[in-house]
Order: sequence, then C-alpha cells, then structure tokens
Amino acid sequence: MKHFANYFFIKRLFDILISSVAILLLSPIFLVIIVLLKFTGEGHVFYLQDRVGYKNKRFKIWKFATMLVNSPNLATGDVTIKNDPRLLPMGKFLRKTKLNELPQLVNLIKGDMTFVGPRPLMPAGFERYSEYVQHRIYNVKPGVTGIGSIIFRDEESIVSQSSNYEATYQKINNFKGNLELWYQRHRSTLTDINLLFLTAWVIFRPNSKLVYKIFPTLPQLDKREMINIPVKYISTIAV
Repeated sequence: MKHFANYFFIKRLFDILISSVAILLLSPIFLVIIVLLKFTGEGHVFYLQDRVGYKNKRFKIWKFATMLVNSPNLATGDVTIKNDPRLLPMGKFLRKTKLNELPQLVNLIKGDMTFVGPRPLMPAGFERYSEYVQHRIYNVKPGVTGIGSIIFRDEESIVSQSSNYEATYQKINNFKGNLELWYQRHRSTLTDINLLFLTAWVIFRPNSKLVYKIFPTLPQLDKREMINIPVKYISTIAV
C-alpha cells in the first residue's frame, strides 16, 4: 500500500509540475495555433467534449479543434478515419503531430487526467467495451498517452483500410481494453517513464517494435487481422 501511495503522489506531483512548465514554455505555439484556427475552418479554437474518466465519471476534455463542430453526428460518428472529410484545414496536421492534444495540459492540472493511462473515450466508444472491461479500465485516471495509444498510433490508417469501419474499430477497441488492463497490472514509475519515452519514439519510428522488447509480456497482435471482415471479435478478457 505504501508503494502505491508513493507512486500516486509522485505521479500527481509530476503532472502538476510538468504541465505547468509546459504551458509556460509552449505558450508561443499555443498562440500561433489559436490565431490560425481562429481564421480558418469554422473559427473555433478549442473543442470541449464529454469523456469517461476515473471511476467512469464524466469530464470535459480540452483539445484544439480539428474537425467540424457537428462531426459526431456526421459520416462515421465517433470513428475517425485517415483523411476524414470532416477535418478542418489545419486538422490533419494538428492530429498527425498530436499538437491538438496540447490543451489537455489543463485537464492534467485540474486532475481529470494524468500523463500516462488509458485514453478517455466518448461515452459511445466506452460502451463498446465489454462489461468486464468497463468496470476496470478506469480504475486508474485516463491519460494523455498510454500503451493503447502507442500500439495503435496508426489507428485511423487501420480503420481506413477496412471495408467495415465499425467492425474494425470494435476489434481495435477490444484489444485496447486488453492492453490497458495489462498496464494496470504492471503500472509503476518505471513503466510510466518507459511509456512516455515510447510515445516520443514512435513519432519518429512508427514501425518500431521496441515496445515489445521493453515490455516482453505485452499482448501482441497482427494488425492485418483488424482489417479482415467478417469479424470474429478478439476476446475482451485480458491475457
């Protein structure tokens, strides 16, 4: 118990200190993005959206606007594909570079999120999880990055290659549930540091298998199987 108490204290302290410093250092980038978004697309800068968080409670996530305001009610709904037609002029660039995630530093300071944890889903996405996963995945705070985000950094590309977006997204969601339950069993300060490093690593080496060398017990998959239809859903019980 003392080990976990120290872990959570260090994690919260890290979230507050690093996010506060990051906001100060990145303020020039914030300003440029704000100006560009204001004068392109629909003129909206920030996008606040309901997400499922710690202990399955709802909160508002902060992001830079990358899609049409009404995008959840258009085309593929909460499933985003590569070159999605709902993207704003700057949307593709912001999403590819992950700059759209920067406003989540506000969520970190507020305590809604932490740097490393399962990504917070919209209610519709959360309901795709099995009951087993729903009752467990947010026993930890949701994160800006996590093992699911690293393994499925190319999620939009995978979904785009499928003839059935919904089915492929469901398969990905099921496997992400396995990955995040694996994280809960192996969470530690060292695990979090490794995941932060890997988040940066896969930006420059997207096809790298380094994650499996650092975490040899990690569930593995062939991403090509995610595209095959008809779907035989992957077991939602973590391995």
